[in-house]
Formats: sequence, C-alpha cells, structure tokens
Amino acid sequence: MPTFTIVARCRRTGMFGAAVATKSIAVGSRCLCVEAGVGAMSSQAVTNPRLGRRGLERLREGRPADAVMADVLASEAYPEKRQVLVVDRDGRAAAHSGSANRAWAGHLTRADVACGGNLLVSERVVTAMAETFEDGGELPLAERLLRALEAGKAAGGEIGGERSAALLVVDREAFPLVDLRVDFHPEPVAELRRIFDQYAPVVELFRLRPDNPYLPSEEEWRRLVAQGIDPLTAAKPAPGATTA
Repeated sequence: MPTFTIVARCRRTGMFGAAVATKSIAVGSRCLCVEAGVGAMSSQAVTNPRLGRRGLERLREGRPADAVMADVLASEAYPEKRQVLVVDRDGRAAAHSGSANRAWAGHLTRADVACGGNLLVSERVVTAMAETFEDGGELPLAERLLRALEAGKAAGGEIGGERSAALLVVDREAFPLVDLRVDFHPEPVAELRRIFDQYAPVVELFRLRPDNPYLPSEEEWRRLVAQGIDPLTAAKPAPGATTA
C-alpha cells in the first residue's frame, strides 16, 4: 500500500510510538507494531504484518535495530516488495525500502526516528516528517508524531491522497497510552488530528484509572482541565491507598 510513516522513541521519556497514513483502508490494523520498553516497527508497501511481530521478538532479545532488520529481511521471501522501519530501545534506527517499491519511495533514519514512504509525491515528504519530529523535542511523543505526519501531508503526502491514518504510543504498560485510528475518511490526517485533540485532555485519566477507579469521570475531568484545574486535586483516593 502507498504509505508514509514515522516510528520513533522519545529520548526524554523512553516512550515509543508510530504514526502512519495511506490510501488503503484501516492502515492501523496492519502496519504498526510498538511495545513498551522494546521498540517500534512498521511493515508497509505490500504489507507483511508478520515482519513487525518477528521484529518485536528480536527487539525483546535486546538486538540492535540493524540486526533486527537483517533478521526480518532474511525471513522474507519478497523483500523487494516490502518497506520496513525499526527503532530499538536505545534509539538506534534502521530502514529498508525494497527495489520494487513504487516511486517516489525511500526512507530516512536519524537518532530515535525512522521515516519512510512509497508512492509519494517526492522525497520532501519523508524529510519534512523527520525535521518536524526533531524540532519538537519538548512536546509529548504523541503530539510530535502527529505533527510529523501532518508535515508529511503538507509536503504533498502520497500520490492520489490518503484514506486512513493511525497513531500509536506506548509508555510503561502493556496497553497503549494512545491508540487512535481513522479507518476510512477523505482527509484522514486532519480527522486524526480532530480526534486526538479530543483525546489528549484525558490521556492522563486513562493512564491513571487502572490504579484508581475513583478518579473523576471523563466528563468531570474534561471540565476541570478546561477550567485550568488539576483534576488530581479533585480525585478521591482509592480505598486503602496511603497519602503523604
């Protein structure tokens, strides 16, 4: 599938994440593989979802990104049709763009980030994503990734436009911190931004609620945030919890 993607690590927090947009439907169900404390990967072009799962297995073993890439490609019968991006737990990045990827196709790797795409209007799509990500080091990882995806779209995106997009971020838990998808939309990157802007105020609520179900409701949390009040000051301690 024609795609543009970023996979990355936040050096400041240790979080991993990825963002992607494509002309195909429901891209978030196939391309991105991200695991807390392990790394981030994407398999795209003519997608083979097995590659991301295999890559995460190797990343769990502590292998560096280039060794993971070599292993993944050695397992693949049609590497010329695949595009793969990986960032390991130390922020080392590797990428592969198969010789049969449709032009413009290519990738760019830097510390903590790998960007790549195929059937793009130009190389500028990939460089714009990487530059935008690097310029946003003080921002939360989800915001950095989404801004990078928006920069890729603003640079032209893929030939013929996109229909789906996804944003995936993990912190310390096995479950994602952010997992948002636009499965079929005429402007999926813009729609992903709209959804994320609604989700961002309650990210912290959903992160904390497994350990304290007595936190304010989502509606109350939103109201407090909108008023500039720290919702945690209004939270009830969980029964049996100790307070300082």
